[in-house]
Amino acid sequence: MVQTMKQTPLVKHNNMAVGLKLGNITDEVGGQDFFHAFFSTISYRLEVSGWGSRFPYLLKHLYQGKLIQEYAKQALDELDIIAAELKRLPPEKVVWDIENLDAAAPWGNKISSDITDLSNYFVTSAGRDLISVMRECIEELRDTGGMLEVVVL
Repeated sequence: MVQTMKQTPLVKHNNMAVGLKLGNITDEVGGQDFFHAFFSTISYRLEVSGWGSRFPYLLKHLYQGKLIQEYAKQALDELDIIAAELKRLPPEKVVWDIENLDAAAPWGNKISSDITDLSNYFVTSAGRDLISVMRECIEELRDTGGMLEVVVL
């Protein structure tokens, strides 16, 4: 079954960089295509009933541009499940674009030997694990309040 997003994403598919912004701090993630690939992989591989069906706080709120403090705990719970389930999938199972399943990562299969599964496949442009960066941002949101935003850099 081919899944497609039911909502128009905030993130457009191009090479502009995006970051996660909370207050005055922005953590650069990487290109918009890269960010979309992370969420495409989650939805296609882990959500049988379509985009955001299992992980609405991350896929329907954060991916769409904003996550509020009220949803931080739920988003962290979702991220824990996602990390555990992606750990069971080999790097070849990456989905670069849920709307175009023929799309491939620009680097093809040439990945670091440090990447052993999909839980550590996504590394930010600063060389940090994307799931860890997201966890830190959402924990800070939970603890200090405000709004976590996806911003174009």
